[in-house]
Amino acid sequence: MSKPVRVQLKRTKGWKMPPNTVKVDRSTKWGNPFTASGCREAGYYGSDAAINARCVDAFSVWLGPSWRCNWDGPASEAARALILSDIAKLRGKNLACWCKPGDPCHADVLLEIANSGEQS
Repeated sequence: MSKPVRVQLKRTKGWKMPPNTVKVDRSTKWGNPFTASGCREAGYYGSDAAINARCVDAFSVWLGPSWRCNWDGPASEAARALILSDIAKLRGKNLACWCKPGDPCHADVLLEIANSGEQS
């Protein structure tokens, strides 16, 4: 079996998600709750690429074992718990998001956690 990869979602006519692929964009429970606009509102500055990388880093920390802070109330903790309780469902699957190939993406974080077996 090949190693799971990140797939870029497309709106191209006729494009279909490849087999063995799960959509993980913000329309799903797997979506990254950390947004570029939220980072900017929190006072972070920089290029779009730097802000997007910060959002992916925040997602990684949020799902990681060292997380000890409730960043946005009980809803955020419930969302985190839901992702972590279901992360095994992503094991061995390709993950699809809108991020451009080569850009930081929360799907890479999900791939790493799901396929390493690590859970918080």
